[in-house]
Amino acid sequence: MRRLLGYFARGLVLLAPLAVTVWVCWIVFRSVDGWLGLPIPGAGFVVTLALITLFGFLGSSLLTRSAVSALEAVMARLPFVRLLYGSTKDLLNAFVGEKRRFDKPVIVSLTADHSVCLLGFVTQESLGHLGLTDQVAVYCPHSYNFSGQLYVVRRSQVQPIDVASADAMAFVVSGGVAGLVQSSQSTGEFAALPPSA
Repeated sequence: MRRLLGYFARGLVLLAPLAVTVWVCWIVFRSVDGWLGLPIPGAGFVVTLALITLFGFLGSSLLTRSAVSALEAVMARLPFVRLLYGSTKDLLNAFVGEKRRFDKPVIVSLTADHSVCLLGFVTQESLGHLGLTDQVAVYCPHSYNFSGQLYVVRRSQVQPIDVASADAMAFVVSGGVAGLVQSSQSTGEFAALPPSA
């Protein structure tokens, strides 16, 4: 009986993530197809990807940059829209844009003896514009959630770690279940954060 329960648990671990992934993809495909009214399953999703890529191409050309800048200037003047547009743009830029912010994984010590730590990402190495010359901004994502917490801590409490950013994010989001692999370029030592400017 115990062996059968073990097989059941192993099957659940193998099938549940696959089933959830297929289900979410199916819902996304059906929703996008419904919005565009296309009868071919998945065609709406392909059209959406093509349109996003086309907008990315157009946004990279010299002619449309001025139009994009003008649109952003209008968005910046509208109170609620400015907050929504700016936050969404900053979040996407942090993950996939040219100004990626979650590329410096660190350990943040919460106690003097370093017995309690958080894993996070340095998002601002200099907070001098806020009068906080010896402090940095560290974003710490929550496990099993799409949220996080921003901490402003002393530079001396932050120790960079030599792992890929994606691996560090997966480790935190999975609640420590996913493994952390040291970067292939690692020397085995941690480099200090540069002093504040």
